[in-house]
Amino acid sequence: MLRLDPGEGRVRSARRFGVWEGGGEYNVARGLRRCFGLKTTLCTALADNDVGRLIEDLILQGGVDPDFIKWRPYDGVGRSVRNGLNFTERGFGIRGALGVADRGHTAASQLQPGDFDWDLIFGRLGARWFHTGGIFAALSDTTAALALEAIRAAKQHGAVVSYDLNYRPSLWRSNGGLQRAQQVNRQLVQQVDVVLGNEEDFTACLGLEVRGFDPTAANLEVGSFQTMITELVGSCPNLKVAATTLRAVKSASHNHWGALCWAAGQFYHATQRPDLEILDRVGGGDSFASGLIYGFLAFNDPQKAVEYGAAHGALAMTTPGDTSMASLPEVEALVRGASARIQR
Repeated sequence: MLRLDPGEGRVRSARRFGVWEGGGEYNVARGLRRCFGLKTTLCTALADNDVGRLIEDLILQGGVDPDFIKWRPYDGVGRSVRNGLNFTERGFGIRGALGVADRGHTAASQLQPGDFDWDLIFGRLGARWFHTGGIFAALSDTTAALALEAIRAAKQHGAVVSYDLNYRPSLWRSNGGLQRAQQVNRQLVQQVDVVLGNEEDFTACLGLEVRGFDPTAANLEVGSFQTMITELVGSCPNLKVAATTLRAVKSASHNHWGALCWAAGQFYHATQRPDLEILDRVGGGDSFASGLIYGFLAFNDPQKAVEYGAAHGALAMTTPGDTSMASLPEVEALVRGASARIQR
């Protein structure tokens, strides 16, 4: 999608917007490429007009391979196909961040099984990790079916599959609501190796209640999350990793931030960062996901993975836009406990 950002202002009164590319799965691929140096691609569709080509230009700047973008003919109006827009305010203090999506009839929502050659991607090209999530699955019945097709193909070729629940009420409102969201997400989560989400995601998408979580507590209590993840693992025998960000919102500008990861029967806790200052919170969870994935690919170490994820997510929220502007040395320094002292 194309994100239109009013900066420090409001969408309702803006006179100009900055533009960024963004999307739940794309943000992860871009973080893995730009921060962690891994080769990534995305499988999506765009309407072939100047807005689509602007998104492509931003994708190219992000270093993500665009070869698997499906270009759909544009009818001049957008009646049959268009590109998605996302107007997003950063929020400040007592005013929370706000997203206003404009994504009806998008090219991506019309993707369906058979649109991509998975044997090429996972077989001949050897993709090692496939990431998708609840935003793409919510776009339409055909995208949910395509996600399932891709997950099964990835597993058949031995690739690791991760799934970010990423619950968005606005996407399910006219597509079966909460009941349909849980039906789709439960089916997909049964197939994957790694599941990610926050407390709202696990509750809304899977019906797993996080009991006793205090969203205002500076010391992020993890026991309730451990109980919830244990319940999840018991219902998903194929699951190898489950991870969650731990965020308590003091204000839009200050969050308590941490993360928790379950792997091979053990829980691993990231360094907690109370009262973390936030410039733009959008994309923090996606950057956590890319850091976690990098940690597993580079070290196969759950503790390092959750630390890299939490550090990368924290750094991503210090800059504007959905995607990370952090470097690997910055992430590594933060993992080691570096301060915000000036670097010269």
